[in-house]
Amino acid sequence: MPLTTTYTPPTSPEELKQRISSKAARVCVVGLGYVGLPLAVEYAKAGFTVVGIDVSQSKVDSLNKGISYIQDVPGEEVRALVEAGRLSATTDFAAIATLDTVNIAVPTPLRKTKDPDMSYVVSAAQEVARHAHPGILVILESTTYPGTTDELLLPIFEATGLKVGQNFFLCFSPERVDPGNPQFQTRNIPKVVGGITPTCTEIGALFYSQALEHVVPVSSTRVAEMVKLLENTFRMINIALVNELAIMCNRMNIDVWEIIDAAATKPFGFMPFYPGPGLGGHCIPIDPFYLSWKTKQSGIEARFIELAGYINGQMPQFVTDKIQDVLNEVTKPLRGSHLHILGVAYKKDIDDMRESPALDVIHLLEKRGARVTYSDPFVGSLVLEGKTFTSDDSDETLAAADCVVIITNHSNLDYAAVVEKARLIVDTRNALKGIQSDKIHRL
Repeated sequence: MPLTTTYTPPTSPEELKQRISSKAARVCVVGLGYVGLPLAVEYAKAGFTVVGIDVSQSKVDSLNKGISYIQDVPGEEVRALVEAGRLSATTDFAAIATLDTVNIAVPTPLRKTKDPDMSYVVSAAQEVARHAHPGILVILESTTYPGTTDELLLPIFEATGLKVGQNFFLCFSPERVDPGNPQFQTRNIPKVVGGITPTCTEIGALFYSQALEHVVPVSSTRVAEMVKLLENTFRMINIALVNELAIMCNRMNIDVWEIIDAAATKPFGFMPFYPGPGLGGHCIPIDPFYLSWKTKQSGIEARFIELAGYINGQMPQFVTDKIQDVLNEVTKPLRGSHLHILGVAYKKDIDDMRESPALDVIHLLEKRGARVTYSDPFVGSLVLEGKTFTSDDSDETLAAADCVVIITNHSNLDYAAVVEKARLIVDTRNALKGIQSDKIHRL
């Protein structure tokens, strides 16, 4: 989108509020991935002019052609918004000089040492600050540790001479994207936001209320940052609990799935979580370790988090051992056997493989000498340690495999046909619930 030379920055908080409430504000989203693109589309649909910024030229080119590369964002919506002039993309951060609001939604991965890699956030903030002007609203959405916004971002912006709460406004709002969820998406997931000052919070909440259904203001950026970590740490620890229960039940020859279903009939004091082959995605396997790292800075050991991380991290190994035991029962060694993995995305009905336990299971099986194939209706190919795998959903491959391993329970798979054709099955997701066969070995 060409930069305009007639842009005049807001001269007061009241003028910025007026621009936002009248949808005259020009919106920017930095980082056009699983979080940023859906957010940009919602604001464009709400009537704002939106510019997306990303360092990936291929993403920018696709978006400017009206092509969606995110499964949950319909291509026809993107195309209509681009054609209407509501949505465009660029790699040039100079566009920020003519925009009123900026949402930063860039990756925050963990290093191998389990400490946060903030390089993407710092780089994005520095680029935004280089082109920032008085009256701008900046909101960080990247999941991170408590204190990031005021300890890391605030000094970057105040070094430009801007004064927070006076002539620029800084907030944090945790992303809550759940890929593949047909019920809850960006528009109707409640949006938490906290600012450095009360005025920042007020403007941030006003901004989100223009495009999203429900906004939850909190007292500070630290509270908002901690909210996301609590949510995902809660899930990670409870999943670890049922994963450990699954390991125990396997030793005692008890059906862990039946136990959970029965316990879930209790109308109070219990919430069902389910075991699996390991944690995947960018959030649950990673976010709690931001909190663990931060608490260590204060001399506190996050024992629950560390233990839960260890248990969840052992699940791909447990699944591999389970496969080997199942093959042993029919007098076949794992080495030289043909294993077919059913589903490699990290969760059902999506194409996202980030941190997928399937990748760990494939690695462990190949390391033990097995020959591995896979099929996944959402993932056509994958590269693991330099080796390319191509999805093969042929009946011949399914029938030829010594064992089929269900890692991801996609809804559109014909599981009855899988049971009919496969010789042996290890089901790590209870995808075959209700089907009885001597072929089936559940987690």
